[in-house]
This record gives sequence, structure tokens and C-alpha cells, in this order.
Amino acid sequence: MSNLRELGLEEATLKALADTVTDRLKAIRAQTQTGLDHAEEQSGTRQVVAKLPDGTTIATLSLTDPKPEAKITDPDAFQAWVMEAFPDEIQRRFVAEVRAAFADKLLAEMTAAGVARVVNKETGELHDVPGVEVKATRSRNHSLRFKPGGREAIAAAWQSGTLALPGVTSPAALEAGGEDVAKLQARIAELEQRDAWLSALEAAGVDNWQGIDHARELRDGGAS
Repeated sequence: MSNLRELGLEEATLKALADTVTDRLKAIRAQTQTGLDHAEEQSGTRQVVAKLPDGTTIATLSLTDPKPEAKITDPDAFQAWVMEAFPDEIQRRFVAEVRAAFADKLLAEMTAAGVARVVNKETGELHDVPGVEVKATRSRNHSLRFKPGGREAIAAAWQSGTLALPGVTSPAALEAGGEDVAKLQARIAELEQRDAWLSALEAAGVDNWQGIDHARELRDGGAS
């Protein structure tokens, strides 16, 4: 049971750390993106280098622009054009609609060309396609690429306490706590022993003891 409790404690601790790190990462990525966007507007800077306090370069963060894609913005206009220019690609059921495979094919061609324009390969006719725009479909973002050994350098700096992570206590900081940490560990051990004793009492039927009601009153502050 003690081993299971240790595993439970470790899992709970790691989950708490993971949640803290994930929330912090989301907030920092948003702030970094804003900073990179502003830096590009002000000076054309699209990249920043991340360094440890000792000057070791660990990563490079760079702006990434989403690739424009062709998207149907006016389905009715697009369908009317296909019905006129490529009538064989119209499916007629209860309603007439452009074949999905053909629409995907045209959108891929327009994405590659960068404009809402296609060529009829049979006639050579160039068509400006209505109802379609070629534009970015995702928000602007940035990438992070670690330098060789960057991850290891971060881990070493965090372990030694030279790199601080808000909301997360490093092993070095815990060790620096010295006596306070030792007291906390001793208190945890004491509470675990007490919990084991109380569990044993419950298993032995302490709930049936005639003084149990009085004990509950003492616990709840109902008696002096």
C-alpha cells in the first residue's frame, strides 16, 4: 500500500506540474507571438534567439506565415460557374451540386497557383473562378527549434537552480530549503503513520465503540 501511495503522490505531483507548465506555456507563447509580430512591424525582425543566463544559446524562435489556401467563400457562385464551364462535374440528385472530388481538384490547383484562376485543359480557356478566395486559413504562429544540446542545457540549468521557472520549484531550490523541507517531510511521514493507525482502528470496528459519538463532538469542536 505504501508503494501505491508513493506512486499516487508522484502522479499527482507530476500532473500538477504538467498543468502548471502547460498553462504557462500557452500564456508565454501568446506573449512571444505578440512580441514577434510587434518586432517585425517595428524593425523587420522575424527571429529571436533564446539563451540561458550563462549565455548558452539553446533555441531559435522564428515567425511562420501560414500558407494561403484556396477556399470556397460563395458556394452558390462557385456552383453556378461549374455548371456552366464543367457541366459534367455536376451531380444531380434532389439538388445539383459540384462533385466533391472535382472541387478538391480545382482548389488544389488554385492553391498551387496562388490565385482563384484555373485553365480548362481541354479548351485552353482561362477561368477566373467566382466564389473562391486564396487566403491564409490559420492564425499566424511561430516555431521553436532547439539547438543541439539545448534541451539538455535547459535541464541542467533548471536542476542547478540557475534557470527559474515561474510556479515550479527546482530541485536546487528545494534543497536550499534545508530545514523547512526536512520538517515538511517529517510531518508527512507522521501523518502517514497516523493515517495507517486510524485505518487499522476503523478495520477493527472502532465505529461501534461507545465513546465514538463523544469523539466526534471533540473533533467538531462541540465539547470542551
